[in-house]
Amino acid sequence: MTTAQLQLSRANLSGDIWGGFAAMLVALPSAIAFGVTIFSPLGADFGAKGALAGMLGVTALGLIAATFGGTQRLISAPCAPAAAVLSALTIQMTQQGSGVGAVVLTLFLVAFISSLVQISFGLLRIGQLIKYMPFPVVSGYLSGVGLIIVMSQLPKWMALPKGMNWWQGLHAMELWQAPSLIVGAATAAFMLLAPRISKRVPAVIVGLLGGMLSYWLLAFTAWPELRNLHDNPFIIGPLSVGGEGFFESLLDPFRSLSESGMPNWTHIAFPAITLAVLLSIDTLKTCVVLDAMTGSRHDSNKELIGQGLGNLASSLIGGAPGAGTMGATLVNKASGGTTYLSGVFQGVWSLLAILLLTSLIAWVPVPALAALLIVIGFKMIDWHSLQLLKSKDTMIDFAVILIVVIVANTVSLIAASGVGVAMAIMLFLREQIHTSTIRRKSFGDKVFSSRVRGQRERDVLTETGRHTVIFELQGSLFFGTTDQLYTAIEPELSDAKFVVLDFMRVQSMDMTAGHMIERIRNMLAERHAKLVLTRVPERLPSGRDLRSYVDHIGLLSDSTAKIFDEFDEALEWIEDETLSLAGHAHVSHEGIPLGKFEIFHGLNAQEIAALERCAQHHVYQAGDLVFGADSTGHELMLISRGEVKVSLPLANGKTIHLTTFSRGQFFGEMSFLDGRAHSADVYATRETELIAIDRKAFATVAAGDPVMSISVMRSVALAIADRLRHANAELREMRQA
Repeated sequence: MTTAQLQLSRANLSGDIWGGFAAMLVALPSAIAFGVTIFSPLGADFGAKGALAGMLGVTALGLIAATFGGTQRLISAPCAPAAAVLSALTIQMTQQGSGVGAVVLTLFLVAFISSLVQISFGLLRIGQLIKYMPFPVVSGYLSGVGLIIVMSQLPKWMALPKGMNWWQGLHAMELWQAPSLIVGAATAAFMLLAPRISKRVPAVIVGLLGGMLSYWLLAFTAWPELRNLHDNPFIIGPLSVGGEGFFESLLDPFRSLSESGMPNWTHIAFPAITLAVLLSIDTLKTCVVLDAMTGSRHDSNKELIGQGLGNLASSLIGGAPGAGTMGATLVNKASGGTTYLSGVFQGVWSLLAILLLTSLIAWVPVPALAALLIVIGFKMIDWHSLQLLKSKDTMIDFAVILIVVIVANTVSLIAASGVGVAMAIMLFLREQIHTSTIRRKSFGDKVFSSRVRGQRERDVLTETGRHTVIFELQGSLFFGTTDQLYTAIEPELSDAKFVVLDFMRVQSMDMTAGHMIERIRNMLAERHAKLVLTRVPERLPSGRDLRSYVDHIGLLSDSTAKIFDEFDEALEWIEDETLSLAGHAHVSHEGIPLGKFEIFHGLNAQEIAALERCAQHHVYQAGDLVFGADSTGHELMLISRGEVKVSLPLANGKTIHLTTFSRGQFFGEMSFLDGRAHSADVYATRETELIAIDRKAFATVAAGDPVMSISVMRSVALAIADRLRHANAELREMRQA
């Protein structure tokens, strides 16, 4: 290791040590508050047990989760979602008359099983899926948990009798305890004013110190009974952290098992799954924010395994479960933490605090902890979501958030998760259903293939083109959009001879949509009409082969449906079939003399004879190159018999099919007029005879017959103008559709 690397390593270690220390100062008071919240419904005597559970949770998560999770700078500790789920479970069971032993055993089993579920999330590699939880659901979760925390802590701030909720307390102001109110108010005020007091000391620490200071001021002035350590409901009380107290926390669940037996599985399974999901989301949300701030990249599945192992260790030693926490993590980063070791050092500092500062922790005021959690709870509420009410476009998203919050506070968090995800799915389906699956509808009298046809053939295609209906599909074709698609297509089925479905922009398709398209095929077949599928992708964005799927569901089981790789191929086939039905499909293998070309219909015999003097005949076999792009151009090419294909070469070696010319058509007119190089490749697709009129030879003949020259150039110009008008009409149709 070089000197620079050694200095960097020492700097990182120093930053991790101090970052872990600062993070402990934030995480430990909050963890104590969360632990007290979980156990306080069992009675005032259990406040100390809750505080111990919070401290043990900080230690276990710091040492284990950081080591096995590996996310840089992440600090894990008992958190609000865990406190919300477990305290709600404690309250529910005590209201149902469950004994203390049964409640303690249930809390242990819920924490234990949720840790195993978290580990399974990581092993099954579904960490990425948890990150994709819809934001309105996550926002509703956090806001719901924040409200649960606030409402559960208000009775402690008011020092209400056990079993009385905050709403009942608001109507019984005579029961409020002044010392508790004053200490809580001072704590909240100091915590909110902390950034103005000191930017280096975390707000949680400032608030807790302010609450303890106000407590002792009251103890030495108006309420001397606050100086009692024992039987004092306003403080945590004596903690047993020695060997005896530690082993008691280990044996409590098993002692409860022998006394009360196994609790109802419904009290365990649903809260455990809820807890695992919420802790996983909380952790991964913190990891994503941390990645964005530092440019790092965490491993979601590895972190879930680490979090699960940390919570497993915490539950086995009687600690509270937790997750990666945002506040302590940001304090760690700001204090110099750079690696996962900062999380480990946070666990070490927490352990030292437990061993050395328990006498001080025993005097921590309960209303101060309640006030800390109320401030944290208010900050967890997504107040920004109220902005969604300003627009009709976002009111539905706000409704999802609101419903999740209501269900979370009236039923349970697991029910809120189910309702939120279900609503998110319904909103997605609603969006898909109301998105048109038809991007464009056009007809065969407006859209033509790339094959250039004569005026008479074009007249036939224009006259009969309304019987060809072209639907350009888009989006997802599934059970939710099937009826919409059929409703759009069905009116055209009675008169159509050809129905074209272009799948180029289709993202997905299910069996319901496939069955509907099969119905359309059968309805057309009864009228001897054809269904034509084109540009069916072999690979969708999901990786699915739609071409094979279409074949497997039976759409191509007989000759009543046709499928083409290219849209132009489908149109060309339909045009050939249409011309055949109209008696214009006969392909002659005889050559056309120069005077019979449609382009020269206006010339007299003398002008044709003059034109023949500068014409040469060439024969090409199938696949022969007539001329290539960038080759010198100087000839007007007329197809006496056969067919040529014009393609535009691309830099990657592929080509774009521009057009197809057949018997009676011409090409090369631009180079004939300006003498510049050709812009495309032209190949013969079968044996083809071309009549080439050389530019220089034509100029020589035209010099002696200027009238012929003007007539020929006028005919070429009119033919070019006709092609441009035809192209403009197609472009206009595409833009208007």
